[in-house]
Amino acid sequence: MTDASDTIAALADRSLLVLDDDAPLRTRLGRALEQRGFEVTLASGVAEAVGAIRQSPPAFAVIDLKLEDGSGLKAVEAMREARPEARVVMLTGYGNIATAVAAVKAGAIDYLAKPADADDVVRALLAQAGEIPSPPEKPMSADRVRWEHIQRVYELCNHNVSETARRLSMHRRTLQRILAKRAPK
Repeated sequence: MTDASDTIAALADRSLLVLDDDAPLRTRLGRALEQRGFEVTLASGVAEAVGAIRQSPPAFAVIDLKLEDGSGLKAVEAMREARPEARVVMLTGYGNIATAVAAVKAGAIDYLAKPADADDVVRALLAQAGEIPSPPEKPMSADRVRWEHIQRVYELCNHNVSETARRLSMHRRTLQRILAKRAPK
């Protein structure tokens, strides 16, 4: 962490926007990035973030993909218009290839799946062009990835168990048992 903190301290502009509609995650990540030397601005929605970007475009941004008031891709595009050299990392709990491609096309330099560690975010923000990122220190387990996918489909089906089971090609009772359990680590 000290190497990253030294690198951040040496930056001329350490302004960073954190956009996420999950208040505890936004606050925790904002604090962690402040402790590492960034000057953090927090936003909970696309409209708030775009306003902050237009008022004072930050050098860095960590943006959630799926927000209550729209897509984080709109904030990425606003960053590209306001400050083309800004470094943007996209965070999401709904990782798939199509959204990763859309994020990179919109101008994100990296794409991280939640829950992302603050150190992973800093590494992504400070990575040099063409540098291949190292694998995460603590990747999600296969059970956790499966659980996250099931939760996402369940949410997209408006919490309809029968429809979710049909889309996942899973027996309804099996799905109910999975949904009743806590998330695996």
